[in-house]
Amino acid sequence: MVSEWFQRVGSSVPRGFSRHYILELLSTKPHTGKEIIDSAEAQSEGMWKPSPGLIYPLLGRLLDEGLVEETKDGKYQITKKGKATSEDLEKINQVIKNQLDVLMRVKNVGRFVAMDLIERMNMMGTLLSSNVSKMTKDEMSKYRKFLQSELQKLDAQESKQGKEIKID
Repeated sequence: MVSEWFQRVGSSVPRGFSRHYILELLSTKPHTGKEIIDSAEAQSEGMWKPSPGLIYPLLGRLLDEGLVEETKDGKYQITKKGKATSEDLEKINQVIKNQLDVLMRVKNVGRFVAMDLIERMNMMGTLLSSNVSKMTKDEMSKYRKFLQSELQKLDAQESKQGKEIKID
């Protein structure tokens, strides 16, 4: 059981990462599919070289969802909708980072919980980002309110823990 779990979370590139990587990369400037592959390989120092069979179908889905668009010269660029989605994902990433920081202070138990949290949040983020194009304005509003509420809870918890740590 543990080895199965580790295989799911222990790969060098987490599930759903490619989608987020492409959006982040395209937020800097337009790229071709080949440039995306080459950039990933260069940034990872050769540890990750996504295949064309991963990148091009993913670009197709991002096009269908309206998160990217193709330019006249065959490059892909992020859309306003894609930027908004990327910003939402960055907020989620910050929440996760803050939670992991707290969990890592609790030694081994915290690390186990953190790894489980990473897997759950990754699955949730992937699910949400893949369905964002299908959300109604009302659903999108509820999603934003949920994220804002969670950020407020996290800020309050961090503030409380900061005071507790100083007192000890």
